[in-house]
Amino acid sequence: MSHVREQVREHYREVAIDVRDGGDGCCDSGCCGGPTNSEVWGAELYEAAERAELPDAAVLASLGCGNPTAVAELREGETVLDLGSGGGIDVLLSSRRVGPTGHAYGLDMIDEMLDLARRNAAEAGAENVEFLKGYIEDVPLPDASVDVVISNCVINLSADKAKVFDEMRRVLRPGGRIGISDVVASDYLTPAERAERGSLVGCIAGALSFDEFRSGLEGVGFDRVEIEPTHEVADGLTSAIIRARRP
Repeated sequence: MSHVREQVREHYREVAIDVRDGGDGCCDSGCCGGPTNSEVWGAELYEAAERAELPDAAVLASLGCGNPTAVAELREGETVLDLGSGGGIDVLLSSRRVGPTGHAYGLDMIDEMLDLARRNAAEAGAENVEFLKGYIEDVPLPDASVDVVISNCVINLSADKAKVFDEMRRVLRPGGRIGISDVVASDYLTPAERAERGSLVGCIAGALSFDEFRSGLEGVGFDRVEIEPTHEVADGLTSAIIRARRP
């Protein structure tokens, strides 16, 4: 697990530094689309009006495979947690949806990403946000403390996805929900075949299958699990919207 974590940390640390120093955030590999696949990864998956409201650095550091805030059905006054919040784009969008009576947390393990996200929040004038340092396998929040958990192409990067699922259930209040975007593999692909199609930091090699994702969530107590494919990111792998509730 430590090897996987360090590989992920170093890659996204480089992305954060690149954006901080005025680059476009795109590296040679990773959840980051270049000109040929901008409709698969990154900022192009957000509406132009959403992007226009945010600091440029938050948009450039958007490396995900979807737009979880568009499907999480956030409401005024709710508390939302973004796992692997990166440059903060989903936290900032969430903070607007939950309003001044709500609160948006972002969780990331990379100091440079946290620094970037806090700068972006200050530039955006977002006062109902808080960025926490920690691991998605060990969330530094109390039990039953949030209404919604979101994440954008991050769970596939974890070496202990069962722990991530358990932590999501733990921090959610009864009746709470998840609305996440992630890469999901067709059930016929073996782990080796997934690895052949892309790297771990590229959000491909670590993808769960549809059956694995569903059974993993149900195994820790989620119900009403829905997995909806949105667009293909590699042969046999798609971005998907995953919804579920804690009873």
